[in-house]
Amino acid sequence: MDCCAPTNRVGTMKTNCPNCGQNGRRVPLITLKSLLKPAALATLEPDRDYAFCPNPSCETVYFAWDGSLTFAVGDLKVPVFQKDSDMDVPVCYCFDWTRERIERAVRNGGEPLQEIKAHVQAGRCGCEVNNPQGACCMGNVAEFIFDR
Repeated sequence: MDCCAPTNRVGTMKTNCPNCGQNGRRVPLITLKSLLKPAALATLEPDRDYAFCPNPSCETVYFAWDGSLTFAVGDLKVPVFQKDSDMDVPVCYCFDWTRERIERAVRNGGEPLQEIKAHVQAGRCGCEVNNPQGACCMGNVAEFIFDR
């Protein structure tokens, strides 16, 4: 599966976070298996569908569609871009583009979005196992660059 391919529809089905009510986007099970800490992974129920909560003020990162099982920020091995505003948090997890690195590159005339696109086109991304949202980061990168 290529998470950045235009035909990827993993995240198109929506459900609401049981803690904040925000629409969540479906994430592949491999995302949770890759990013949950061992104690949280031990409680994962692999036969369920899970969604990602993008609300920055909600501690929930993943939740089962029926709302009975949730995983919080502290349950993940990595910080979550949408929920952590620190400059050293990745925006692009596959190629370690943090907010700080992106700002520095743009300030110096670089084009981080183009570099990331080149890696994606070369088939090097692994967003489904690296990015907590379980999907391509290029939208996050573009938004960060153009909204700063």
